[in-house]
Amino acid sequence: MPTQKINGINIYYEIHGHGEPLVLILGYSTDISEWGKLIDGLAQKYQVLAFDNRGAGRSDQPDVAYSIEGMAADTAALMKAAGFRKTDILGISMGGRVALSLALQNPDMVRKLVLTSTGCRAAGSFRFQILNAVSNFPVWKSKFPQRRFAKARQLEASRKFDCTAALNRIKAPAIILHGRKDKVAPYSIAEEMLSGITGSQMVTFNGGHLFFVLKLNEFLGEVFRFLDQQGE
Repeated sequence: MPTQKINGINIYYEIHGHGEPLVLILGYSTDISEWGKLIDGLAQKYQVLAFDNRGAGRSDQPDVAYSIEGMAADTAALMKAAGFRKTDILGISMGGRVALSLALQNPDMVRKLVLTSTGCRAAGSFRFQILNAVSNFPVWKSKFPQRRFAKARQLEASRKFDCTAALNRIKAPAIILHGRKDKVAPYSIAEEMLSGITGSQMVTFNGGHLFFVLKLNEFLGEVFRFLDQQGE
């Protein structure tokens, strides 16, 4: 089982495909065993490093305080261990916040940012928005259930994070891919990122927080278009 000791815990990871490197950072309460179609789609063109965040899947689930900044530090250390240096980063939901933090902490490691269904801060009653979004979608169940305390630790970390004031420090080219009806990360927060990250662009989709599941091919097309653009 491919694991790497990172910041005192074991992080589970997989590498798929060939081509330019791409790091996939997943969201709250999910792990890579649930995202085979997405990973396979990305691996058509890129060498994808996918992993389970601390507190999820086959990574360790310590009962200690988590933070988005700490998960970004986990990501950077795993990238270095796996030989992924300056790399494109795709972050989904909570993983988008981790991606933002990574770009702020380690700008030399980030080539381009793809920010999907995410925001620079949480909005409103984040817990109930997430639960509502998940309960209204026919999601699959992980083979590696998350412990209740680990779910709470991840949620607490995501709720506390706010990098709005620092967005103008992000220099990597960024694209925001967002559903117009997102109830978890409202469209207004995606617009805040667009205004805050210099030179960023946004593509909107019909649908909510998990629009990219229903519109996978369309989503992948936008990801490929952006990452393959030259001169950025």
